[in-house]
Amino acid sequence: MSGAVIIGAGPGIGQAVARRFAQEGFSIALIARGKSTLEAAAEAVLKHGVQAVTLTADSTDEVALRAALDQAADEIGPPEVVVYNAAIIQADAPGELPAQGHLDAWAVNVVGALTAAAHTAPAMARRGRGSIIITGGMPEPKRQYVSLSLGKAGVRTLVTLLDQEYGAHGVHVASVTVAGPVAPGTAFDPDDIAEHYWRLHRQPRRRWEQEVVYTGSAAS
Repeated sequence: MSGAVIIGAGPGIGQAVARRFAQEGFSIALIARGKSTLEAAAEAVLKHGVQAVTLTADSTDEVALRAALDQAADEIGPPEVVVYNAAIIQADAPGELPAQGHLDAWAVNVVGALTAAAHTAPAMARRGRGSIIITGGMPEPKRQYVSLSLGKAGVRTLVTLLDQEYGAHGVHVASVTVAGPVAPGTAFDPDDIAEHYWRLHRQPRRRWEQEVVYTGSAAS
């Protein structure tokens, strides 16, 4: 049975993506920092009659994240898809955030994704298949969101680098860039956004995209 790992299983995109893959019969491993977040996500997944594994880890703690990924593989098997959905979303203009604040944001927005990909992509490459999908944002940098703009630019570069490393071996690396605030019943409904994660995972190799930009009414 296929398995999917969702890192950052919050009530918006993370849970929606977990539900979407569960609908297709995937066993789901959910990784987040908070117990209540994991319980809510697991409840949503279990409604689809599939296995749900909950694991606690901070995406900035390399040892804990790697251990959680290993445990996920032990319980649901080597994942067919890994979704990295963790992020620090905050408003900060140039010069407002201290250096440590930028480092903390970068650790979540970019380095955690690199850790997850570096830990799981080699096995996917050996099997000749798999998907790593990272949640992006900020299609254009905004001076009111410096740390987030820098982080999401880093995600785009990371996707390119991972594709260079693993793409030729059958690993599809991509991002879904969300160009607005996510909320159910709006133009940025998480269930609508989650559909693009599934579409990316199912894309034939000859049609692989590295980035989907979700603008609310359409994706490009």
